[in-house]
Amino acid sequence: MHYTLAMANSLDDRIRARVEQFAAELAELIRESAMETVSEALAGARPSPGRGGRRGAVVLARGGRGRAVSREKGAKRPPDEIERLTGKLLDYVKGNPGQRIEQIADGMGTSTKELNLPAKKLIANKQLKTKGQKRATQYFSR
Repeated sequence: MHYTLAMANSLDDRIRARVEQFAAELAELIRESAMETVSEALAGARPSPGRGGRRGAVVLARGGRGRAVSREKGAKRPPDEIERLTGKLLDYVKGNPGQRIEQIADGMGTSTKELNLPAKKLIANKQLKTKGQKRATQYFSR
């Protein structure tokens, strides 16, 4: 009986040692990754495509007369740009009633993501009405 208890303790000790070793290695990798991210941010370098995905990516938005405007990811659009796009969206829907947001975006030469906020503003102000749900939503002017 004493022999079985000793083997169980030995096995538990070995498992605990492996888990602690794994945790230490994982903590070191996390530290290295954090240091790389900080040094890249301080150097102004973009992370390589294979690592970290889109951190620090620059988003190109359509502004004004179809020219691309550089904006950091997560940066807000200026209010005048949103107002201009809102008016343009309302004019487009008046001339093309019943289209879905994808069709409107294609027709306006912009992305659906850029049109989300202006569309919500026009619906809230009761200048646009919708019919349908989700991707089948059609837009009409009032």
